[in-house]
Amino acid sequence: QVQMVESGGGLAQAGGSLRLSCALSGSDFGTYDVGWFRQAPGQGREFVVAISRNRGTYYADAVKGRFTISRVNAKNTVYLQMNSLKPDDTAVYYCAARGPTMTEYKTWGQGTQVTVSS
Repeated sequence: QVQMVESGGGLAQAGGSLRLSCALSGSDFGTYDVGWFRQAPGQGREFVVAISRNRGTYYADAVKGRFTISRVNAKNTVYLQMNSLKPDDTAVYYCAARGPTMTEYKTWGQGTQVTVSS
């Protein structure tokens, strides 16, 4: 059973940076795809970025060139480096895991708040 805990959220000014971490407990971390999603107040959850078990990366257009996802399998951790932050990036950020036989992300963290002031 995989469990996930996000950290690193907080308050940043527009143009600033934050780094989020997603720590996964459980076995076979290296076989999971991991994604970051976000949900702004009054809006639905949207895809931000994902990294596959083979380290392929996939970015939403809204964050391309500003956000970078990486993983360190030895630490069971995925990182999301967020640069050039905008007020529109304000949301609760969630990480999620998808096992090798799954088509959907099944395991979710509790979320971490990111607030960007103008």
